[in-house]
Amino acid sequence: MYKEELYTLEGIYRDTFKINGYRFGHGDNSACIVGSLRGNEYQQTYICSQLIRELRKLEEHGQIAGNKSILVIPCLNQYAMNIDRRFWPLDDSDINRKFPGHIAGDTTQQIAANIMDIIKGYSYGIQLTSFYMPGKFVPHVRMMETGFQNPSLANLFGLPFVVIRKPKPMDTTTLNYNWQMSGTSAFSIYTNCSDYIDDVSAKQAVASILRFLTRMGIIKYNNHSGYIAEVINEDDMTPILSGAAGFYKRLCDPGQTVYRGDVIGEIIDTSSGDVIKQVISPTEGMIFFAYAAPTVMEDAVVYKVIRRLHE
Repeated sequence: MYKEELYTLEGIYRDTFKINGYRFGHGDNSACIVGSLRGNEYQQTYICSQLIRELRKLEEHGQIAGNKSILVIPCLNQYAMNIDRRFWPLDDSDINRKFPGHIAGDTTQQIAANIMDIIKGYSYGIQLTSFYMPGKFVPHVRMMETGFQNPSLANLFGLPFVVIRKPKPMDTTTLNYNWQMSGTSAFSIYTNCSDYIDDVSAKQAVASILRFLTRMGIIKYNNHSGYIAEVINEDDMTPILSGAAGFYKRLCDPGQTVYRGDVIGEIIDTSSGDVIKQVISPTEGMIFFAYAAPTVMEDAVVYKVIRRLHE
């Protein structure tokens, strides 16, 4: 293992900002794993730390394939993480909305441009990321529908689901999209949380990455074969809306089966404490995403449900 400073930025009032990478093996740029781009993605940085530990052991035992190299970048936004902020603290900008970056642009554009220049030559790119809304997911692999996506490769992670997302205009500035457009087979892995550590799903994510690297001939590693993934399109999931604003009480979790007419959430008046709205499932299926913040706006998406085929 070799630790390398990939990018530095001199701080005026704080310590120098540094992005570190951990390299394993030698030769072709085979796989790059990127952790948190946002300051509240503690789970994603933790997963990278556990992956680095496992890869170090494999390298010590000669289990990195010859002429293959792996780069792991645990965190690109330590400044925000240190003060518990989601976005870049100086201007509240999102690094994952700045790719491919601009070398002469603002700070987050410069960070994106410098990192993109380092990682764009890898055959496979794996990003550990979070959703724009607070909530929990069934662990899955997500890909942008750019014309370069390959669901068959995504199946090799052995996670329960592969989700294909049609990119919206704002998605064209994300790492996943620009990785694919630069010729890298890019995948985003979602676990069931971001702003706290869930060790069970973290181990599942680490195992899925090691499984993929093994199946692509990059490492030699024996582990459980995982799931035969179901490929779904994000647009095919049923969104369930809050219907009112107030305190939010979630009654179901990801992976749970719900039926038409089930009460799956409650909206509570912030002053009187009365239940002013029940969230009722309009369909039968499995909960894929569940909103998890303490308050909710009117008509916000609080669940996404994978419908049963007979619906």
